[in-house]
Amino acid sequence: MTRCLRPLAVSLALLASLTVARAAGEVAVEVKNESEPVLCAEKDNVTIKAISPEVRRFQIEAAHPAYVAGLVRDNWDADWTNCDMKGDPSFTPPTPPRRVTFYESIDYWLVGYTFPSFWRPAEATFRVGDRVEKNLHLVQLWKLGKDKSHEVLVVYPQDGNWRARPLPPEHLGFSSYGSSFLFGPIEHEGRPVVNIREIEFDPKTLTFKLNFKDGSSGSLKLDSVDENRMVLDAVLDKPVTGGKGFLALRSMYVTEFNNDVARIALREPGAKGWREEALMSYPGGKATDIWMGRTTHSRHNTSSPDMVFRRFSTDPNPPPKPEKK
Repeated sequence: MTRCLRPLAVSLALLASLTVARAAGEVAVEVKNESEPVLCAEKDNVTIKAISPEVRRFQIEAAHPAYVAGLVRDNWDADWTNCDMKGDPSFTPPTPPRRVTFYESIDYWLVGYTFPSFWRPAEATFRVGDRVEKNLHLVQLWKLGKDKSHEVLVVYPQDGNWRARPLPPEHLGFSSYGSSFLFGPIEHEGRPVVNIREIEFDPKTLTFKLNFKDGSSGSLKLDSVDENRMVLDAVLDKPVTGGKGFLALRSMYVTEFNNDVARIALREPGAKGWREEALMSYPGGKATDIWMGRTTHSRHNTSSPDMVFRRFSTDPNPPPKPEKK
């Protein structure tokens, strides 16, 4: 990889779209840092929650890091140094390991997997049209790029974790996943989770419709994806109350050179500029937009995307698109 390091100001150029005037109904959310130090690079010790008793709609963005254009070598190998997973729970599903293909078109492909074991029981179901599958641990959405298909979005139905990434830059041909996110009413059951009863995928609109175990529901729609970023539109049928988070980043940080996320930048209400600092020491606060990523190379998932949470709104309806002149 190159030795060129870019300051955070450059990486924030990807957030230029956030400087537009705030739409009606947009609000600031409480940003809570529940991260804790660890030595194991394969444990998600980073948790940044968004909390609000009002929010119904927002956007989630995954964007390549600012240094990706100069990256000539990636590193996505697992690092099990100082890791002891012997005490982790393990559940064997009622069906053997398998792979199922739900949907195929020229541009998109949806496939699901059942693993030999998982850390939670397999209770959530997955639906596409009239087809219902149980016991799936992972569902992948693939998109056709310029010369081949690329996995761009995954969900783990049994604990509610999602991972997103743009199409890879042409000069690399591949990019890593890194941080994951939780969407919906967040519970703590050994680790932060979202309890999902069923996920339904609509191929026509590229929308995942979620029914949560607490009776509420929500949706994640793939708004756009290209070689720069992916944007997801998220909607909740009702706000998540009781002090629970409705959205969270889950990631890992061991050191500045071994992490999937290291920095955080926020637009705080009434502030004249962005607040920028090391993520692990961030004390929490209020924000209308949240960026989390890296400005220097890491030995772990070097090309993994920055994550942005933005446009928090009390209005579940999308803002009107500007008229074409």
